[in-house]
Amino acid sequence: MQKKFITNLALLLLLNLMIKPIWMLGIDREVQNVISNSADYGVYFALFNFSFLFNIFLDFGITNFNNKNIAQNNQLLTKHLSSILILKFMLAGIYMVVALSIGFAIGYSSKQLWMLFLLAFNQFLVSFILYLRSNLAGLHLFKTDSLVSVMDRTIMIAICIVLLWGNVTDGEFKIEWFVYAQFAGYFITALITFFLVIAKAEFLKLRWNYSFFQMILKQSFPYAILVLLMTFYNRIDTVMLERMLPDGAIQSGIYAQAYRLLDSANMIAYLFAGLLLPIFARMIKLKQRVEDMVKLSASLLLAPALIVAIGSYFYSGDLMNLMYVKNIENSAVVFGILMSCFVAVSTTYIFGTLLTANGNLKYLNFMALIGMVINLTLNIILIPKYQATGAAISSLITQVLTALFQVFIAVKVFKMKTDYAFVIKFAVFTLGVFLIAVFSKYISSSWMINFVLMTIAAFIWAFVTRLISIKSIYMIVKSDE
Repeated sequence: MQKKFITNLALLLLLNLMIKPIWMLGIDREVQNVISNSADYGVYFALFNFSFLFNIFLDFGITNFNNKNIAQNNQLLTKHLSSILILKFMLAGIYMVVALSIGFAIGYSSKQLWMLFLLAFNQFLVSFILYLRSNLAGLHLFKTDSLVSVMDRTIMIAICIVLLWGNVTDGEFKIEWFVYAQFAGYFITALITFFLVIAKAEFLKLRWNYSFFQMILKQSFPYAILVLLMTFYNRIDTVMLERMLPDGAIQSGIYAQAYRLLDSANMIAYLFAGLLLPIFARMIKLKQRVEDMVKLSASLLLAPALIVAIGSYFYSGDLMNLMYVKNIENSAVVFGILMSCFVAVSTTYIFGTLLTANGNLKYLNFMALIGMVINLTLNIILIPKYQATGAAISSLITQVLTALFQVFIAVKVFKMKTDYAFVIKFAVFTLGVFLIAVFSKYISSSWMINFVLMTIAAFIWAFVTRLISIKSIYMIVKSDE
């Protein structure tokens, strides 16, 4: 399992590191910079996050349930696919009605509601793609899944390059065009992925099966509640900023600038977790020890996460100045705080995925409920006084507390013994990266040179402390197990 994990993780990361940064740091960033009214992007970003809040109605936990179930029972693909497709379309209708109704109720204008409709439809397409990919991952077709994972962004990048730099329009870039480009990318990807999954199933005939719907919704319900609660404390910040403050759209735009790099990093961590879930599920079914896989995952994900978080904190102003043309100083403060969340989020992607694979949804739902309450409470207190910075502080506190809770529960459930040598390695590594970042500021007058040298030195330090071992990874890849 470790060999399969590492080899497929390498392909997944390679493809996504080639495509996702171009989308987030090239296209998405450029769109925000070229739009003359910064409030327009702030409204878009708030609506984008608002469209996430009701994903419980869109997916109802089916994707996570299906990923785990198909990984453990490949023969159920055709039976489940025939009925889940109908169920997905039914849930999509409910989701659209709920999202637009609540959007109308909280006072969005007709123009904002139209954009919300487009974004909500895109959310349906994303959910549909993720469900189809869960079948590929469940069948352990990781290479195919890796290619699909970058297909939508590749199409969007091509369209946006034409719109931004192809001189095909007379006026300035409109935010609606950005949404239309996303629709095209998601729609084409959903269509191709659908045919890929159909090719792996037997003859597919859509079946209305009420008892099956009832069974799968009942089994998926805990996953659905988890998705709802975690989505709220991860995505509510910008919605509250835009609605609570007189200059809410501007503050939402500042938060979006700071959040962009964290979102890019989170995409990689999310792919990491998507690969871990079916592997953990298979290992648990076969009653194999998971401790070694957990430590391997922690080394490969948390070490880079610490380097990214510490480096971003020390060079926050320089990075924001490099990327944007407006609200640099405010974005830098928010960015430094938000990037510290990446370590906690990465921890969640390891230990939360392990608990999900084991079916410990009661613990996870309790954690997510507490996280949502903490986040909402802190946002209500901090946003009026500290604006976007207050939302970032709320997010950091929430992410750290929920990550620690998941580590504690996973250790208890799997009866893991504390590996003190491993913990000490992490502590020494973290201290070393912090000191490297401090001294890197004085290497030269160029912050870019300092930042690059700091990053290289920090990764070398990871190998020196043997937190990441090239020899161990090579032995795993070389083995036939």
